[in-house]
Amino acid sequence: MVKRLILVAGNIGSGKSSLTERIGERLGWKTAYESVLDNPYLPNFYANMKEWSFHLQVFFLGHRAQQHIDMFNDPQSAMIDRSIYEDAFIFARALHSMGNISELDYITYRKVYDLIVRSLPAPSLLIYLKAPVDVLMKRIHTRGREMESTISSDYLTLLDSFYTDWIDNFDLCPVLTLKTDDLDFVHQTRHLDTVVDRINEKLSGKEEMVF
Repeated sequence: MVKRLILVAGNIGSGKSSLTERIGERLGWKTAYESVLDNPYLPNFYANMKEWSFHLQVFFLGHRAQQHIDMFNDPQSAMIDRSIYEDAFIFARALHSMGNISELDYITYRKVYDLIVRSLPAPSLLIYLKAPVDVLMKRIHTRGREMESTISSDYLTLLDSFYTDWIDNFDLCPVLTLKTDDLDFVHQTRHLDTVVDRINEKLSGKEEMVF
C-alpha cells in the first residue's frame, strides 16, 4: 500500500478533529492532532492575544514541524489535524493584521517559517473544510471550550478571508474542499462514505466530472 500524508485544514469549528478521527478509524491511518490541552500558551493567548501571540505562533511552528516530519516518516499512512502552512498564512497573518504581532516579530517569524517549511516533504493531499461563520460560532459554543469563549464572529470572518486567499494559491499538493455546514460525517455513515470516496478519488487522480 502506498504511504500517504494527508493534512486537514479549516477554520476553528469546521470539523477537522472529528474528520481526522473518523477517517483514521475507517482507513486504519495514523492520526495526529492540534496541541490544545497540552499547549502551555493557549489559555494565556485567549486571555491576552497581544502579549502572547508571538510566543504561541513560535510554539505551534515547532510543534507542527515535528508532527509533519514524524507522520511523514511513519510507515503508516497518516492524517494531521491542521497544517503547518495555516500557521503562517492564516493565524500569524491575522494576528499581525490585528496588531497583536509587531511588524518586527512578524518578519522574524516568517523568516524562521520559510526556513523550516523549505525542508518539509510535500503532503499527498490537503483536505480543506469550509463552513459559514454562523455555523462555526454555533459549533464553538456547543463544544464549550472555556479558552474559546472569547472568539468572535469578526475574528472567524477575518480567518475565513485569509483561508480563501491561501487555498486559491496553494499548489504543494491536490486540494479537496468539503463544505461541512450540511455534512455530518460524525453521525451519518453515508456522509462519511462519501468523504472517503472523494479522498480516494483525489489520491488516485480519478475525479468524477459532472456536466
